[in-house]
Amino acid sequence: MAVRLKSHRQGDEWHHGDVTVTHAPPGYHCPFCALASGADADRQQDIVRRTDEAMAFVSPRWWPNNHGNLLVVPIQHYENLYELPVEAGHAVHDLVRDVAIAMRRTYGCEGISTRQHNEPAGDQDVWHYHVHVFPRYDGDQLYASRPYPEFVTAGQRRPYAERLRRYFAADGSLPWPASSRLSASARPVKKSDHNPRTSHPQYREPAGNHSPCSCMC
Repeated sequence: MAVRLKSHRQGDEWHHGDVTVTHAPPGYHCPFCALASGADADRQQDIVRRTDEAMAFVSPRWWPNNHGNLLVVPIQHYENLYELPVEAGHAVHDLVRDVAIAMRRTYGCEGISTRQHNEPAGDQDVWHYHVHVFPRYDGDQLYASRPYPEFVTAGQRRPYAERLRRYFAADGSLPWPASSRLSASARPVKKSDHNPRTSHPQYREPAGNHSPCSCMC
């Protein structure tokens, strides 16, 4: 961990004493910056909406009963909430709201949860500020389950990204709630169906409550 003392100029005055805490190692290759810049060409299809200052995309790390969760990040690199400028924070959370509404209207989910982590003790494991946006279903046990140990495939992510891009291309004109849902093969299995946790080849039974960041690292 490194602690940096920052100074900034406001008008004709210099202000000192802002402290930034960083856990990124020297030469850190940020996966979110690579996606935002286009350097990660293979994952451009995961991006569902982008503004001047923020970007939302389908996460490759899924939880058993909450498939298609999103990550929303600032375009510029800020490691954590402590150093996030007000303007970037507004941009991120405006986009969080937009994608939450889009997910609620297109996934057939019954609610939305968001969460955000800072530093290892706060369960952060990618050193670029980000907000998780989860589709929620009655009895899905999100906070008592672990994510799959491996990233899901591009083919599994694609239906969710395409559904959200179509929603935004239509200027959010789909009815509320969604009049159509993802096909059974492209959405989490409901409680009334067979158990998706034990049927998924990557599932491991959780040992107690576990809610780490577990994004893309």
